[in-house]
Amino acid sequence: MTLPRLLRISPRFLIGCVLAGLSIAAVPAQAQPAAAATPGAGASAGPLAPLAWLAGCWRGTVNQREFREQWMPLRGGLMVGVSHTLNGDRTQNFEYLRLESRADGVHYVAAPSGRDETAFRLAAQTRDGDDEIFNFANPVDAFPQTIIYRRGTKGWLYAHVEGKVNGAEQKVIYPMRRVDCETGENIEK
Repeated sequence: MTLPRLLRISPRFLIGCVLAGLSIAAVPAQAQPAAAATPGAGASAGPLAPLAWLAGCWRGTVNQREFREQWMPLRGGLMVGVSHTLNGDRTQNFEYLRLESRADGVHYVAAPSGRDETAFRLAAQTRDGDDEIFNFANPVDAFPQTIIYRRGTKGWLYAHVEGKVNGAEQKVIYPMRRVDCETGENIEK
């Protein structure tokens, strides 16, 4: 094969190789989101790794109130979330949430309905049967003083908000199911 003939074939061959290379590279990228959607996928082994399962969407209803939480996957030592509560078709409240590692431990940080944020330090991580329990505390504030995330079986999450209101103990439990973020259908994992 002469050099001029090789040059005539080479551009087509190179373009074919480049296009084939792009489509081959696209296959793992398309397959990757399903794996990344798995809670905790890609999570580091850092102090927040035990909470990586929260990644995704959660929904519950109690007394005509619908509440949802959505957590982004653990990335860069941080998880970012949002909570939204509806009473009928009206927003009752919303919160911006963070899970982050600080020098004194892991913190759950909430900024409710545009107010100042409050940090709750992870005080205990325990088990009750198959359930994992993460207890965050902030004894300085009156309510809430404690936020508990209980990872139940079959896709359940129980968020407890506890503390004192006018000296009396108050406790609110938000039972939520893992749901598909787009369809809202329950996911049992």
